[in-house]
Amino acid sequence: MKFYTSIPKRLKPYFESELANYRNEYATGNLKNAWNHLERAHIIGQKYPIAHTFVHWKMLQFGFKIKSGKEILGQIPRLVFGGVKSFVGKVPLGNPGGSNVPPLKPFPIEKELQDIFVKAGVS
Repeated sequence: MKFYTSIPKRLKPYFESELANYRNEYATGNLKNAWNHLERAHIIGQKYPIAHTFVHWKMLQFGFKIKSGKEILGQIPRLVFGGVKSFVGKVPLGNPGGSNVPPLKPFPIEKELQDIFVKAGVS
């Protein structure tokens, strides 16, 4: 079993870019695009406990912002267990992380994100 820790240096700029895009869209009130960037950050960082947990924290805050009880309640177990699952390498790859999808279901990874993983030299 492989234990994951922090996000690789070559992948981190892509993760941080998605978070910056999230903040920009959120600040301008474009919540749909903001959420999309959180989902992309989730997919990029989900193998790494700190990054994974951080995105779920941002998703929980987003749930409060939009006053979505479903999102808030859905993010709490993800926030608690997501990082642990990352640490032991048991994450459902491609899962966007929101409460609108099953937490353990893998999803296909869009081509643009696949290319990011290739460029960063991670699989």
